[in-house]
Amino acid sequence: MADVLEQASVLAIVEGLGPGERWHRAATFIEEARSAARLIARDWTGMPDDSQHPTAEKLVGQITPADVEHYAALIGQLQSEEIYLTTVLDEDYPSNLREIYNRPPFLFYRGQLGAELTRSVAVVGSRDASPEGLGRARSLATELASRGVTVLSGLARGIDTAAHSATLDAGGRTVAVMGTGIRRIYPAENAGLAQRILDGGGSLVSQFWPDSPPSKTSFPVRNVVMSGMAIGTLVVEATSTSGAKMQARLALQHGKRLLLVEELVALEEWAQRYARRPGATVVRTADDVVELLDEEVTAGSEQLTFL
Repeated sequence: MADVLEQASVLAIVEGLGPGERWHRAATFIEEARSAARLIARDWTGMPDDSQHPTAEKLVGQITPADVEHYAALIGQLQSEEIYLTTVLDEDYPSNLREIYNRPPFLFYRGQLGAELTRSVAVVGSRDASPEGLGRARSLATELASRGVTVLSGLARGIDTAAHSATLDAGGRTVAVMGTGIRRIYPAENAGLAQRILDGGGSLVSQFWPDSPPSKTSFPVRNVVMSGMAIGTLVVEATSTSGAKMQARLALQHGKRLLLVEELVALEEWAQRYARRPGATVVRTADDVVELLDEEVTAGSEQLTFL
């Protein structure tokens, strides 16, 4: 069971950083210290290096016990709404996400989060997708779901909606990584889809404060989490200015599999360039995707055995 004091302390530290700071640096520091509450109490015993003490002092700033109490009360309020929290100090923080350098300090979520997303793929693409692209997204998601693959996407219009919906129609599990706070559904027209995801045993996940509205920066930031939570990203249809192209880049930076649909590579110059990069593969069918995902799962298991 999560320690509410520690969770509230994580929130207090992150809030004190302000919106312009890089939260993932705080995530790393908190993990290394192994306690946010001790940091706020100016107890540096958990830190591996004395030289980090000035950074720790700056990190906790002017945080008071009242600040921590405020966030503990918020956590309780959210739980009454069936909204939950996991932080980098908690065992249920997604293991795939923990591996990337720019992981968020916390996630708010509804539904069944699941720390392990061993066989998972993020299916992404344009909001203004073509009928052919939507059809490919539905077909691929359907086949992936039938093979027990968890499908992640971003709850946006277009490819995201097609991927979530087809996964649910096939009886599969899907996770929506949101570009807004967990209390907001964007676009509003997908409120019903969001509920279907929860009813189907999936989850809604957000790294933003619960009431955060959509913004130009929130969706690119969201792509970091989506890439991190999956073991690979499948790009179905995207132009050179699409957020899906950004996620393709992030997947490679994170050391994840990048899977590019054959038709996308034939049409888009950026996809042709990315297809030549280490870690990228052009795929034709869901079988191609599953084979590559299972190679990653096997490699990960062998690495764990070796360690």
